[in-house]
Amino acid sequence: MTHAVADHPVLDPTVAPPFPVAALPVLRNPQLRKNVAHAMDVIQAKRARLVEEKADWQALRSAGAAIRDHVLENLGAYLEQFEERCTAAGGVVHWAADAAGARRIVLEILRAEKAAEVIKIKSMTTAEIQLNPYLEAAGVGVFETDLAEIILQLGREEPSHIVVPALHVNRSQVREIFARSMGIRDLSDNPQALTAAARNYLRRKFLTVPTAISGANFLIAESGGVAVVESEGNGRMCLTLPRTMITVAGIEKVLPRYQDLEVMLQVLARSATGERMNPYTSLWTGVTPGDGPQRFHVILLDNGRSQILGRKTERQTLRCIRCAACMNACPVYRQTGGHAYGSVYPGPIGAILTPQLMQMHHAQSLPYASSLCGACYEVCPVKINIPEVLIELRAQVTDQERRQVRRFFDPMYLGMRMAGLLLSRAWLFHAAQRMGRLGLRFFTGKDGWIHSLPGMGAQWTQTRDLRGMPGETFHEWWTKHKKEAR
Repeated sequence: MTHAVADHPVLDPTVAPPFPVAALPVLRNPQLRKNVAHAMDVIQAKRARLVEEKADWQALRSAGAAIRDHVLENLGAYLEQFEERCTAAGGVVHWAADAAGARRIVLEILRAEKAAEVIKIKSMTTAEIQLNPYLEAAGVGVFETDLAEIILQLGREEPSHIVVPALHVNRSQVREIFARSMGIRDLSDNPQALTAAARNYLRRKFLTVPTAISGANFLIAESGGVAVVESEGNGRMCLTLPRTMITVAGIEKVLPRYQDLEVMLQVLARSATGERMNPYTSLWTGVTPGDGPQRFHVILLDNGRSQILGRKTERQTLRCIRCAACMNACPVYRQTGGHAYGSVYPGPIGAILTPQLMQMHHAQSLPYASSLCGACYEVCPVKINIPEVLIELRAQVTDQERRQVRRFFDPMYLGMRMAGLLLSRAWLFHAAQRMGRLGLRFFTGKDGWIHSLPGMGAQWTQTRDLRGMPGETFHEWWTKHKKEAR
């Protein structure tokens, strides 16, 4: 039987509102902001302790950056080597130019397997291509096995973080989700009880569903192998019990040698979860008769990555190892959480990656979702200069706006032109100050603050107050006292 397959937007940047609009509901949600801030404090404190104990931390960062740069400069050769070695080991390698192609390949494999259900390891790449809603629309049941992903799937929530996707949900909310979805009465919000409920729910799926889908933290060119790191062991169940394994990985995930994992696993664990080593690191290559999956597919996904690779400044974006250290340190993410970014890649890395994956056609507001403080660059384990890329992307957004005919009627454009005129002539600037003082008097409260402005000014006062204009500027004061001194 065939099914009509439709794409359903899930954190889809093509339909997401601009970042300032999407951030407003979060800024007005104190519980969500409290959950995010608490998680950030815990993760940052753990990371700081373990980074401090590494005397060679900066050398490790430099080594990680060098490895990733070497890969990107020779990406074609390493991908071909990976395909050759993976095929020789019994795997099947597929190439997908875009998200639609990758989804189609997955569905074709599942139909050939007559699979009605699949279990999944947490995967940002499959979320990027919106695989879950696509498969569900095709009649394939999808069951996440990562604890956080189970919470989100059962609660119909979207991820808000790369490593800890359910950090915006507290344990009381988790208890409500599990009790409702699993039909468990009198479920405690004790973490052990919640974990046991998830384990019982998953165990049946592990033992009965013969097909699994995973992402990949790294692809190893010299062996054709795949590496996945996780904290719970559920991923390892997916890698060993099913009959068929399908791995979807971005083309940038390849590493030349196993030896390169020595650096990557050290910086990834410390930066992501504040651990010396990930609790579970699984590596597998091809097919071994009688042991593990007997059919193994790897889908290598481009989906805009080649375009990024061709640009010198933006290329460093592809160094990313998805540790989320940048968002843990970001003051903007701390206030807004991940949902405001409208993408499966939130935070500073999402602010530079998402617009590029969309070829700058969508998510143009994301490069401005940053204070350019540089905290993301300081903590990045592979030294991605995110502020530098943000500035470059802002320039591209500005160039796009300049080429649009409608700019002549855009209030922001007209406002900036007017500001340029006023700031270019002193007498006009002083006249504008006097007029502004008179006009803003109607919006200034008795406390001397402006709490609400109309029109474009409302974008400022929606989230912050503005001090009223003083009765006298410094220039006016100086001019008067200068005359008195004479």
